[in-house]
Amino acid sequence: MELIKRYKVPVAVLSVLVVLGAAFYVRQLVNGLGVTGMSNGTSWGLYIASFMFFVGLSAGSMIVASSVSVFRIERLQTAVLPAIILSLVGICAAGLLIFFDLGGLHRVWRMLIGFNPTSPLVWDMGAITLYLAIVVLLLVFVVRGDQRKSIVVSRIALPLAVLVLCVEAWIFGLDNAKEGWYTAILAPIFVASALDSGTALLLLVLGFLKKAGIYDAPRSAFTTLAGFLCVCVAVDAFFIFCEMITTAYPGTDQGIALLTELTAGSMAPFFWFEIICGLVVPFCILVFAKNRERAFAVNIACMLVIFGVFCKRIWLLLTSFIVPNIMGAPGIISGSSSSAHAEGTASFSVLSSYVPTLSEVLVVVGVCALAMLGFLYLADFILVQLSKKECDASDSGANVAS
Repeated sequence: MELIKRYKVPVAVLSVLVVLGAAFYVRQLVNGLGVTGMSNGTSWGLYIASFMFFVGLSAGSMIVASSVSVFRIERLQTAVLPAIILSLVGICAAGLLIFFDLGGLHRVWRMLIGFNPTSPLVWDMGAITLYLAIVVLLLVFVVRGDQRKSIVVSRIALPLAVLVLCVEAWIFGLDNAKEGWYTAILAPIFVASALDSGTALLLLVLGFLKKAGIYDAPRSAFTTLAGFLCVCVAVDAFFIFCEMITTAYPGTDQGIALLTELTAGSMAPFFWFEIICGLVVPFCILVFAKNRERAFAVNIACMLVIFGVFCKRIWLLLTSFIVPNIMGAPGIISGSSSSAHAEGTASFSVLSSYVPTLSEVLVVVGVCALAMLGFLYLADFILVQLSKKECDASDSGANVAS
C-alpha cells in the first residue's frame, strides 16, 4: 500500500471524518429524520442534492472512459482506468446517500415490495443497479487487459451512463407539481453537468496520480481533456440560458417567482456562483491553448467547475420547494419559517424553511471522505500493482534480451 503509506495524515483525517459521519448517521437512526432540516414541506435536501452530484461525477467519468474505448482515442487510453475507478466510487457514494435519505437501511425492502414500474424512482433504481454491475464488469476486464471484452462492455456502458443521467432528470422533469422541475430540457442539462464535473474531477485525479508518481498520463491527455471540458462548459451554459429564457418569457407568476428566487432570493448565492465561477471563469481560462498547458490554471478551472455543479444541484433541487404552482388552492397551506421544526398540524405545511443541520452536513462529509478513501485504496491496489507488473515484465524482457 504505497499510496496509503505516503499520505498517512490525509488518510487519518479522512478516516476520522468517516467515523464522525457514521456516528451522526447512527444518531439519525435512533432519532429519525427529524434530526435533519427536512420536513413535509421540504422533503428532499442535502442528501438528494449530493446524490445527484455523485451520480453526475460517476456517469461523467464513465462517459469519458467508455468513449475512449469505443472510439479508440489513443491519446486518452491512460485516462480509462482512473476514470472507471472514479465511476465505481462515485456511484457507490450515491447509493449510500439514497439509503441515508430513506431514514434507515431497514426500509430498503419497501423499495421491493412497493415496486411500481410506472414510477421514475423505480426506473432510477433499476438503471443505477445495472450501471453498477456494468462498471464492476468493465473494471475487471480492463484490469485483466482483455481489450476485446472491454470494448464490448464499453459499448453498453456509454449509453447506460447517459440513461442513468436522463432517468435521474426525469424524476424531476416528469413532476408537473413543481414548476422549476417540470421541463423538457432537464435531461440534457444533467448530461452536460455530468460531463463538466466528471471530466474536471478526472483531470484533478490524473494530476494527483502523476504527482504521486504512481500513474503517469501524457501531457497530451491533459490538454485534450481540458479542451473537451471547455466545450462541455460552453454547452452547459447554453442549456442553462435556454432554460432561463423559456422560464421567464411567458411572464407567468410562477416563472417570475422562480427567477426572482434564483437571481435575487435565497438561491442567488448558489446560482450566481455556478454561473460566474462554475461556467464563465473556467471557460475564459480553458478557451486559451496556453492555459490548457498550465497545470495550475487547469486545476483552478476544474475545482471551480466541480463546486459550480454542486451549487447547481442545490438551486435546482430546492428552488421548486420555495415556489408552489398554485398558492392558496385547496390543500395548499402557506406555512411559516418555523414549520420545519414545528409539531402537530403545522409540521404538515407545504411551505417551509430549510437549512441543512449539522447532522446532515457531517453525514455527507463522511460519505465524501469514504469516497476519497475508497479511491485511494482502489488506486493503490490496482494502479500500483499494475505498474509493478509492467516494471517486472520490462525487466524480464531486458534480461531475456541480454
